[in-house]
Amino acid sequence: MSPSPFQLRKKACCLYSAQLPALHMRDPYSAGHALPEVIFPGPEGRLEGRFAPAPRPRAPVAMILHPHPQAMGTMNNRIVQELYKTFQRRGFATLRFNFRGVGKSQGTFDNGVGELSDAASALDWVQSFHPEASTTWIAGVSFGAWIGMQLLMRRPEIRGFISVAPPANMYDFTFLAPCPSSGIIIQGEADEVVTPSAVQKLVDKLRTQKHITIHHDTIPGANHFFEHEMPELMGSVDRYLDMRLDPNSPIR
Repeated sequence: MSPSPFQLRKKACCLYSAQLPALHMRDPYSAGHALPEVIFPGPEGRLEGRFAPAPRPRAPVAMILHPHPQAMGTMNNRIVQELYKTFQRRGFATLRFNFRGVGKSQGTFDNGVGELSDAASALDWVQSFHPEASTTWIAGVSFGAWIGMQLLMRRPEIRGFISVAPPANMYDFTFLAPCPSSGIIIQGEADEVVTPSAVQKLVDKLRTQKHITIHHDTIPGANHFFEHEMPELMGSVDRYLDMRLDPNSPIR
């Protein structure tokens, strides 16, 4: 009997980094350097995150959203961590955090409704330190991609997105009508959880819309977790960001 998509999602895709002592704080700049852990208010209590402050005024903001909380998804997922490092290296004020009920974040899983509220609160928190941010980006992995694309429908300041293996065969994406931002969707060719055909159908639909540009990369041989194709995945991300962040980029 072949495993269900849920069982596959529970595969050891989430590599945990060492947990650092909790730091309850309001101002991540108060100590004069980036602090490893932040606790900030969410709709159902505190949310736990990691925040890299920006090195300059008016720097862009990026937020990274993790995979399904009931399938071992946390902010310490290795793809989430690599996306976080990529935006941090590029000078973004960058946040990754645990949805409600994960790690030290309070609350319980809410089937995406509460998690969307968590993401909105997290973005509010980052923007409270960067009210003059030049632009805002959202990146999400699997379930986090679904939440991220819902968030960009509600937040016009989000001008770019990166969606890794968006679960188009599991969740309804018809809310993207129209999708307000350009971005990239990256899929593993051998994804056994999110079918590539469902993602291709989503890409084709989004590409019929005017005023946005949707890039789509398929990573050869990669499964849902990009276990052996992390360099190829992050290469795709970096090439896209190089293009989008170029002052002469045709996509705004």
